[in-house]
Amino acid sequence: MTDVVVVGGGASGLIAAGTAAYYGARVTLLEKNSRTGRKILVTGKGRCNITNNCDNSTFIANVPTNSRFLYSAINNFNPQDTIDFFNDLGLETKTERGNRVFPVSDRAMDVADTLYSFVKQNGVDVVESTVTSLVTENGKIKGVKDSKGRTFPARSVIIATGGLSYPATGSTGDGYRLANQVGHTVTELKPSLVSLVSGDEFCKHLQGLSLRNVKLTAYENNKEIFSGFGEMLFTHQGISGPLVLSASSHMRNFGKKNYYVSIDLKPALPEEKLDLRIQKDLISHKNNQINNSLNELLPKKLISVILDRWGIEPTKKSNSITKEERISLNKLLKNFTVNIKSLGSIKEAIITSGGVSTKEISPKTMESKLISGLFFCGEVIDVDAYTGGFNLQIAFSTGRLAGYYSAIKEG
Repeated sequence: MTDVVVVGGGASGLIAAGTAAYYGARVTLLEKNSRTGRKILVTGKGRCNITNNCDNSTFIANVPTNSRFLYSAINNFNPQDTIDFFNDLGLETKTERGNRVFPVSDRAMDVADTLYSFVKQNGVDVVESTVTSLVTENGKIKGVKDSKGRTFPARSVIIATGGLSYPATGSTGDGYRLANQVGHTVTELKPSLVSLVSGDEFCKHLQGLSLRNVKLTAYENNKEIFSGFGEMLFTHQGISGPLVLSASSHMRNFGKKNYYVSIDLKPALPEEKLDLRIQKDLISHKNNQINNSLNELLPKKLISVILDRWGIEPTKKSNSITKEERISLNKLLKNFTVNIKSLGSIKEAIITSGGVSTKEISPKTMESKLISGLFFCGEVIDVDAYTGGFNLQIAFSTGRLAGYYSAIKEG
């Protein structure tokens, strides 16, 4: 009989399985895909943002959902521990802007392979299997059953199935259904770190336009809720990109609150210097139509939209632009607004917000308060964080706790 069954071979499941085996348990890891770590491969644009190289208090500050639940987990296994863990296994890491940690190789595959090596080195038995139900008796876990009718007896079971985001990687909500079967509460599931949908028609015209080095500020009922510098892009539905994903995790009350974003297209130039720049361009193209005079200031695709928002006829000559019109353009470039009507689809989200209620899980061990010997870790739990490596760190921290305490759990 196996001591510990881990359901799910993603980041949290791999580290949980390897940890349990390291501490002496006989471990079977059940993964529905033909290989483990599928979702790891698509993180960080294929580079895998492993963690954020910050202290514990900064980490907690970047977890908007149930951050207190993670105190024990992050104190037990923090970002530096994660960095050391991978370095000790032979994967070199580097810290980039925003304290984001990546493998030196810039290959997410290397992260997935390192975690797989970790479980195999510790003797974990990896089996391709889709778990359909939990086996319990008198309030205790006894094992799991899979879609082929097989039973895997165990004294501890760890659910590490991920959320609903990126279903092609295997995150199809299995863990929520398993938790529900044994009486656990699953909170409302929503997309987080996702593109934003706008009703503004100009977004369709700008589809595919990528903007770099801009400042994006998000507002909830005219109150600033997020601000950052970086990259974004327009889609047929609205906006996406790193800045937008970060902003999206602050937008949690659609239907009750109104949201919009303001884009500073020229954050490096204060209004006074931007005005001088505009004047320079208008003078150098004084005999041209205004629609042919802004190519050095703006991406070509954006010019017609700016002219429309500005209220200026494209055929107007540059030398006839008034001071008032110039000031109006300045303000538009510093405050280009996009109305937001909803979050994008959860299937496109990087993270699922919501999950198994933290009120029903011990924060010190990750063990269920309802079923003895049942543990949870990673995205299946109702905790999620901002972008920047924080969500993978949650997977590693909760996985380590679940792995250790499942291993020492007495039958």
